[in-house]
Amino acid sequence: MEAVGTATTAMPAVSPLAGDPIERADAERLAGVLKAFADPARLRLLSLIQSAPDGEASVTDLTAPLGLSQPTVSHHLRILTEAGLLEREKRGVWAYYRLVPSAIAAIADLLTPPRKRATKRAR
Repeated sequence: MEAVGTATTAMPAVSPLAGDPIERADAERLAGVLKAFADPARLRLLSLIQSAPDGEASVTDLTAPLGLSQPTVSHHLRILTEAGLLEREKRGVWAYYRLVPSAIAAIADLLTPPRKRATKRAR
């Protein structure tokens, strides 16, 4: 098993909702990750991969449910991998993709206002 793709986009340390202004570089990194999210096919890919029996899927597992061609699905998977939302593992001739839970959690945390975060963790 060879891990090929891993998170490449570092999340900013400061939330744009924390009350302090976010630095330009941090805003650009976060916008890049959110841009990867902001596509219906990519949102479906994340959902399909997460709900797969082993929490992973190959391109061939994803083309029929999406109704898209293999090159198009591969393109979307590459964008999600480069954004750090998926990791890619090559096994023989196949590549399998799975979510990076810490990246998804970091985005959720960055977009949750601090007041809500404290209430959510207290439950």
